[in-house]
Amino acid sequence: MGQSWVGEEISECDLGDVRLNRRLGVILEAIGERPGKSLPTAFQDWANTKAAYRFFANGNVSEDKILEGHFAASALRIQATEGPILILQDTTEFSFKRSSPEKIGFTKVSPGHKRKDGRRQKHMICGLLMHASLAITPEGLPLGLTAAKFWSRDKFKGTTALKRKINPTRVPIEQKESMRWLDNLRRSVELTGAPERCVHIGDRESDIFELFCLAQELDTRFLVRSCVDRLAEDGDTTIAAVMARVQSSGTHEVRFRDAAGKAQRAVLSVKHATMTVRPPVGKQRKYPHQELQIIHAEEINPPQDRAPVFWKLITNLPVKNHADAVHKLGWYARRWNIETFFKTLKTGCQIEKIRLTTADRLANCIALCCVVAWRVSWLTILRRQAPEAAPATVFTETERVLLERKMPSSRKNIPRNLDFYVTVVLPPPSQSWRDL
Repeated sequence: MGQSWVGEEISECDLGDVRLNRRLGVILEAIGERPGKSLPTAFQDWANTKAAYRFFANGNVSEDKILEGHFAASALRIQATEGPILILQDTTEFSFKRSSPEKIGFTKVSPGHKRKDGRRQKHMICGLLMHASLAITPEGLPLGLTAAKFWSRDKFKGTTALKRKINPTRVPIEQKESMRWLDNLRRSVELTGAPERCVHIGDRESDIFELFCLAQELDTRFLVRSCVDRLAEDGDTTIAAVMARVQSSGTHEVRFRDAAGKAQRAVLSVKHATMTVRPPVGKQRKYPHQELQIIHAEEINPPQDRAPVFWKLITNLPVKNHADAVHKLGWYARRWNIETFFKTLKTGCQIEKIRLTTADRLANCIALCCVVAWRVSWLTILRRQAPEAAPATVFTETERVLLERKMPSSRKNIPRNLDFYVTVVLPPPSQSWRDL
């Protein structure tokens, strides 16, 4: 990977010092050329390795400033496309083993192993969390990150204690980690500058009434998987009760792989309805009700050896017929692309093997690796969608010359299309990369 793509991803970065800006490009290029390697291996010599360590520890460097250029490049790629853009939101955890875990923070409490008395020995997992928004086309091509937030859970010590005393729905959203969903939605809309094109997609954690209201305020769209049986219509019934009376509009077949990697097929009965969805009782004075579309897709005759497929989706997108409902199911299925991105980040870039010792330094390094993980994901999907495309759309002439030198003589007669050059760039097939 050459300086051309690196320059595009950092051109809008400003760390307040020309030398820091230059070092940022050098580090991104080195990590991009050797993803998954240790920092000393990636930088080849001790002088550059020490310079990288100093960079990550510099107080003027932050993950937001590092990703500023990538966000700007993502916005340009979005502007160069037409039609809807799917903004995928999700959270992932990075775990580390450190002698001083307090310098990094904690992600969760693990029940651990059972002791002799039968009770479990609980312990804290050292690590960071990242909540990211990834923009993709409806066909699945990743255009880049539009927002990212890093944190450790020790910053939210009081939230759990507060929930024990009052109903969680009465806790202000600003005091919850759930606020990250709203922050990323707002930042993504501001970055794209086209709220009407954005469809924000999230799993069950994103089933937040405040998110529905924010989307309405910003005139943008959302499609989330529901986990709450919300009050509906006049408030005397619920979404589930209304949907139980709705007739199926038809069936839809999906194919997927289970946790063991085995190919599966499921036939879903699809229902859809438009209804009034009301806020929780404790927030009805603060938030207005919403007219939303509900889609339920439940597997018919599921096998006994796995859990049945049952998707409950809620959206402010129009769903007028069975074809619309199936279309939105297809969009929601694209949510898995962000899981693939996280897999590339963890398995490909080997984030959890990085030996940096503080949360700030780790966040800075992870931010850089996010750009590399996006690049790998983009190349992978682009190769699948357009293998015969002109390589000049991705690689400069200098890059193509260098890549041809790496190609074995046995492949010299292969057509020089995009697939030819990407084959040289991407890692060899393996169990962890094959499904990317």
